[in-house]
Amino acid sequence: MLPETTTVERPRNPEHGDYASTLALQLSKKVGVPPRELAAALAEELGRQPGIKSVEIAGPGFLNIRLDAAAAGVLARDIVLAGPEYGHTGRLAGQRINLEFVSANPTGPVHIGGVRWAAVGDALSRLLRASGAEVGTEYYFNDAGSQIDRFAKSLLAAARGEPVPEDGYGGAYIGEIAAQVRERVPDADSLETFREIGVELMFAEIKASLAEFGVHFDTYFNEKDLHARGELDEALERLREQGHTFEADGATWLRTTDFGDDKDRVLRKSDGDWTYFAADCAYYLDKRKRGFDRVVIMLGADHHGYVGRMKAMSACFGDDPAVNLEILIGQLVNLVRDGEPLRMSKRAGTVVTLEDFVDALGVDAARYALARYSSDSQIDIDIDLWTRATRDNPVYYVQYVAARTANVARNAAEVGLTRGEPDDFQPGLLAHEKENDLLKALGEYPAVVASAAELREPHRVARYLEEVAGAYHRFYDKCRVLPMGDEPITDLQRARLWLNDATRTVIANGLALLGVSAPERM
Repeated sequence: MLPETTTVERPRNPEHGDYASTLALQLSKKVGVPPRELAAALAEELGRQPGIKSVEIAGPGFLNIRLDAAAAGVLARDIVLAGPEYGHTGRLAGQRINLEFVSANPTGPVHIGGVRWAAVGDALSRLLRASGAEVGTEYYFNDAGSQIDRFAKSLLAAARGEPVPEDGYGGAYIGEIAAQVRERVPDADSLETFREIGVELMFAEIKASLAEFGVHFDTYFNEKDLHARGELDEALERLREQGHTFEADGATWLRTTDFGDDKDRVLRKSDGDWTYFAADCAYYLDKRKRGFDRVVIMLGADHHGYVGRMKAMSACFGDDPAVNLEILIGQLVNLVRDGEPLRMSKRAGTVVTLEDFVDALGVDAARYALARYSSDSQIDIDIDLWTRATRDNPVYYVQYVAARTANVARNAAEVGLTRGEPDDFQPGLLAHEKENDLLKALGEYPAVVASAAELREPHRVARYLEEVAGAYHRFYDKCRVLPMGDEPITDLQRARLWLNDATRTVIANGLALLGVSAPERM
């Protein structure tokens, strides 16, 4: 009786072969045969299969499998022929995922915390789609409420030449937007005018800066629409039907403590006003009604307290929080130069903004740097490091391989070296140790994409690309692709050109998942 799944892994020590399997250990008890005896039988059968060079038994019954050069080398052709589709899988097919990230209210430019989620969230959406999921990206905002009131008062004060209100927003951008409002309406002097036009201008700037960063959203959702469409009342009624609301002190509460929250939450206050949490409930229900079976919300480092209440809210609707709701918490990012943190923005005054970050690093380096680290870890980004054209700069190291592989292909064309027809490819010629190492690395790509999507960890792709870059450099140093002088072109060089172009494909595909370009020249 075979198990439904088994694991085939790349061994950490290359001397142990190309792949390792624990199948004999899995099956031993079920079939009543000692593991090593079963491993011997499996090894004999595997050894008869085409493409397998040898199978060795190690320890209590591990199988170490080696492929022959031809079987390993075929991968180079497969990658080139697959092109941009290489690495795409159906692992998450059938899942409908709503992915919400950034979601800053339009009271100022996107600050560096939001920038991190812009890079990571956009990369995650690409990974999920590459793994077969149907994904809707969403930006949630509120152009009403107390934050917008303070923003409008700050604009009006700036237009009148008055000091910023005590609880208002500072920074040069306030004066800039106030001036733009006055350009539209020269005699503007009402709070409502500055609120309406100011929010429109600020949000247009946020969208434009995100677009320049390569981030686009399928949906921009305004909290006001929940109120206008009566969705808060609908959510409350649904929660009542589930039996999780109660009345106390004139207010309507949700008994979230039944599902692990540290305290029950007010939905509607005694004066009849809705709470922010009520809007959160209605928004979650709205997403579920739109057919998303998994709601993923990416929040900043100061939102740890939201996790318990949101999970409990999902349960109160009758959902399974482990299936239908996922909350990711990101940690802080610091920009560093000469060992000192940069905290002040030229425009925002108190924070570093998306524009500051891109000005300092460029889009490619900024996106790669933010996606390279696990989002649950605080990071310092050294401006000097990430702007160097040296191998210690990770994005340069990877992009250099993209450019080098393209350059090899151009030079090959100039001397008349082509890959030839796919059927003429001789994969068995790729027998050098460094060729084998590179092929192994390229073969890992689909599994890396799948695991990065499932674990919500785009940084796995970045670290993998750096490993591929290292393997390619070692291959390039030891295995010449181009003929020298008047040397005749050989089938080995054609095979190596397939491998060169396969590397270019994997690097370009991986960088695209991170929203980073794969230059043809550097």
